[in-house]
Amino acid sequence: MSSSDDWNAQVIAEFRANGGRVGGNFEGAPMALVHHRGRKSGRETVTPTLYLPDAEDAATVYVFASKGGAPSHPAWYYNLTTAGRAEVEIGTETFEVTVEEITGAERDRIYAEQARRYPGFAEYEVKARGKRTIPVLALHRN
Repeated sequence: MSSSDDWNAQVIAEFRANGGRVGGNFEGAPMALVHHRGRKSGRETVTPTLYLPDAEDAATVYVFASKGGAPSHPAWYYNLTTAGRAEVEIGTETFEVTVEEITGAERDRIYAEQARRYPGFAEYEVKARGKRTIPVLALHRN
């Protein structure tokens, strides 16, 4: 198990033990656990990620494939966009979602709001600049 797998396992355990809340750097931030199946491996994985609730649609949240500003997208991004659907845990609820990639000016507006709320996302964008645009995915509750 890699150190990122260990870290994710700890966050997932804390999330589930505390009704969807975690402490540390993420204390008070909205977190979701996204369940997805590997497009190559077929293995189910759970990835913790911060989300931004849609201001007008309570059934939609946005997640950001930042990978800490790395030059490549995270594997979960490809898994979600390939499948077009996933399962999400928010708080104590688990539900199915459809996945939509947001692009252009709408993507920029949503990402800017996330970066305003959580400045680390602005740093990720600076790190990724010239290598990739960090994807924004809308998860629409079914």
